[in-house]
Amino acid sequence: MQQSENANSPAPLLADSPIARELADLTARRKALAALEIDFTGNTRILTVSNQKGGVGKTTTAVNIASALASVGARVLVIDLDPQGNASTALGVPHTADIPSVYDVLIDEFPLADIVQVSPESPRLFCAPSTIHLAGAEIELVSQVAREHRLRAALDDYIRGLEEPLDFVFIDCPPSLGLLTINAFTAADELLIPIQCEYYALEGLSQLMGSVRMIQKHLNPNLHLSTILLTMYDGRTRLAQQVADEVRTHFPQEVLATVIPRSVRVSEAPSFGQSVIAYDGDSAGAVAYREAAVELAQRGLTNTDSKGAH
Repeated sequence: MQQSENANSPAPLLADSPIARELADLTARRKALAALEIDFTGNTRILTVSNQKGGVGKTTTAVNIASALASVGARVLVIDLDPQGNASTALGVPHTADIPSVYDVLIDEFPLADIVQVSPESPRLFCAPSTIHLAGAEIELVSQVAREHRLRAALDDYIRGLEEPLDFVFIDCPPSLGLLTINAFTAADELLIPIQCEYYALEGLSQLMGSVRMIQKHLNPNLHLSTILLTMYDGRTRLAQQVADEVRTHFPQEVLATVIPRSVRVSEAPSFGQSVIAYDGDSAGAVAYREAAVELAQRGLTNTDSKGAH
């Protein structure tokens, strides 16, 4: 009898282990997400995803939030404005050199409708791909008429011509402030900045905000910083918590409550030509991106309601 009690005694300890608590929490969050219903208004929100500091999860954020929103019923377009084409790759969209791309829209005035492809992940998820030609667009745009407004004009025409409205457009920028990024800033109403929870996280942010103020003054008064997402968060380190606290202190209204943890699944997904939502939708990284997407959508609905009230 004594032996059988001893044999069974570790069970309660295991049930209350950190891993067990983490799994229980993840399960509860999955259930909460499954029970959610979001009614989209049909108003198109255009967000530029930008950070001049590289390696902060910019493209990862753009594609995963887009995919998460499509999975809950939103119609979403991702415009890949980065010559590396990582967003196109992650959404499973072909973007070889001979495929019509954002380059043709910006330089040769192709209609955006001619280059947009449906992602294999969802019939509600669309992508305007980037190809290697976009690397030369920075130089070619210099001599173009209305060079800062070319993406905005193309996007306005595209949205006007749609039978079913888009709920979201995400523009993925290169990690630099050239004419491609300026086109993205001019085309968008909202700026979404992913910030890595590591040392020097706020480095370059003041420079980015200075650029935004210049765009607001000269090119697009509607552009505003609406959302900051903390990425690559490692809860085991004090530094991550300090960075998160510092960012929240500086930007209390803009920072999402959801933080994106460091995740192997999130890193693996692009090599399979998928977002983490499609690759492993139940993983901790995917659940976090789905929560961030819901929070982003609900904030927009609240803002729309409050605008309507005025």
